[in-house]
Amino acid sequence: MSQLENIQAEYEKFTEEVESVIISTVNAQAIPNASYAPFVIDDSKNIYIYVSGLSTHTKNLYVNPHVSVLFIEDEAKSNLIFARRRLSFDCTATLIERETDKWNQIVEQFQGRFGEIIEVLRGLSDFRIFQLTPSEGRFVVGFGAAYHISGDNLHQLVQITGDADKKQG
Repeated sequence: MSQLENIQAEYEKFTEEVESVIISTVNAQAIPNASYAPFVIDDSKNIYIYVSGLSTHTKNLYVNPHVSVLFIEDEAKSNLIFARRRLSFDCTATLIERETDKWNQIVEQFQGRFGEIIEVLRGLSDFRIFQLTPSEGRFVVGFGAAYHISGDNLHQLVQITGDADKKQG
């Protein structure tokens, strides 16, 4: 297996290593908010979050559907704090209407992953499910080891070279 194939395999299972995702949203006044939410993810890399309608990030998603998400290696598991493995996506949020077939299917996935707490949340009318659809992303596995993920094919990593870093920041 080549190094790229190894990293590709690591990318495919990276989100299974964590149960929550860091989410960054922006309000109508362009003030950012960082938070987190437990998540489930589908085969197309759509990320689903089940969040309270009272939270700042939920209110922000209603006024601005652009959200950045970050999956990051546990500090305790990291060999080097300056080079934690991480995966980020730029996403667009879409509300999933309550009690639709899709909503029920996603709730079942949450229940399978997180257990009985979902029964409680299911009964709370202020809780919302948002689908976060990635447009592009980046997977970083160490110093100088960054890979771009295009919205054209969210399953394919493309290594970023020094020239690409200057263009992409």
